[in-house]
Amino acid sequence: MKDTYYQPLTAVWEVTMGCNMRCMHCGSSCAQPLPGELSTEEAMKLIDQLADLKMKWITLSGGEPLTRKDLPILIRSLKEKGIIVNIITNGWLLKDRAKELHQSGVSTVAVSIDGPREVHNMVRMKGSYERSEEGIRKLKKYGITVGAVTTITQKNIGLLRELREDLIRIGVDSWQVQIGLPMGNLKKHDDWVIKPEQVDDIIDFCYETMKQGKIRIYPADCIGYYNQKEVEVRKVSYKSENVLWDGCNAGIRGFGILHNGDILGCTSIRDREFIEGNIRERPLKDIWNDNSAFTWRRNLKKDQLSGYCQRCTYGNKCLGGCTNTRLTMEKDIYGENKFCSFNNFLRGLEQRLAIKINKEQLLDEAREANQKLNYQTMALTCDRIIQLDANCNEALRMKGFAEFMCGNYAESEKTNREILEKQPQDAYAMKGLALALYRQDKNTEKVLLLLNKANKLSDYSDEDLIHDIKIIQSDLINRSFYVTP
Repeated sequence: MKDTYYQPLTAVWEVTMGCNMRCMHCGSSCAQPLPGELSTEEAMKLIDQLADLKMKWITLSGGEPLTRKDLPILIRSLKEKGIIVNIITNGWLLKDRAKELHQSGVSTVAVSIDGPREVHNMVRMKGSYERSEEGIRKLKKYGITVGAVTTITQKNIGLLRELREDLIRIGVDSWQVQIGLPMGNLKKHDDWVIKPEQVDDIIDFCYETMKQGKIRIYPADCIGYYNQKEVEVRKVSYKSENVLWDGCNAGIRGFGILHNGDILGCTSIRDREFIEGNIRERPLKDIWNDNSAFTWRRNLKKDQLSGYCQRCTYGNKCLGGCTNTRLTMEKDIYGENKFCSFNNFLRGLEQRLAIKINKEQLLDEAREANQKLNYQTMALTCDRIIQLDANCNEALRMKGFAEFMCGNYAESEKTNREILEKQPQDAYAMKGLALALYRQDKNTEKVLLLLNKANKLSDYSDEDLIHDIKIIQSDLINRSFYVTP
């Protein structure tokens, strides 16, 4: 594999698993430093390897990174190598280490704050809110950019507006919100985990906060996807138009480093089976460029997913959103992401369609969805029509087209075959079947035969079809798939 094929830009490095708190929602159940923690010398060698990979950013986390005494040395070395350094801290030691962090050259310090004073101190430790506030003020005094990170649970989701006012008052520059998932200590508090439908409440809150413009808010990678409000928030926060979710970064543009030098796609994914290697045994670049590494992500296809993720119009781009959400909530890396906003929309749409029985009204809705290019809505509406009337040819035709436009080529193939079983000379279904097969690289020698036959059966000149035939014929010949009949 070429080094440039997957260019890593960022990493999260858990420099220690030691921590001075015992937070009730800690995903890593951090306590004492674990055996095998990289020494300063080993850490410095790792930094050289990170620079060799041309990394742009790194986030140092834990545990509590400030409990690691050589942290300033690591930060300084990373900065000297041209890598921007951010840290995530619980804030307890900040008031004593702010000047040291400033001198070491840290870029941003993100402080975990999980609610207004009472809730934060309950979740983390008595007095932790006060110490974090004091530490943030000291960081600001030294001109360090300060962020807040909030893990949202049932304990604080109703207090986000109050917390927002606190963060603005303290002077926090940015705010990342993320979902608390049932891992580590939070497994002991399942009732704290939010419900899938509450994701839209979080997105609405982020949108409201963005519109106020008093603090920059960042929904974490576990919050989305393809919700217009979420897209608008990301455009403003990242100052970019290119913000649509493009799949999990793990093994594509980023990776995680554990305390002992283990390398994996994401530090949130704790399962040992996802560890790709260890820097004590192999150079980091070799691990990253190994063809057999990160295959669970690099080779992931939409049709491997389940539920709505498998048939979603955004599935080929999104690939199920946050991997760790699927893994922790569904116990399966290929599971459906029910914490996706668009997934919730589809679930609700199907429930609304299920109570409708007027076929003509549903046909009108499917036609309207087609005009608006809402192919996912069109497909689900056609499903309902076909439940009511399995022989409705118009619904079958529209479904075959809609599934194709959603990237569900196998489903489009199946639907067009159903039409042709009943109406073998249906040119529209013949064309649909050919294109569905072509997109799957399936029975490719038959594709042009079907397209040419569909063209002859059409009672009008289909310029698009003729164009498709020419393009596909050229492509199949170039790929040595086409067999001349």
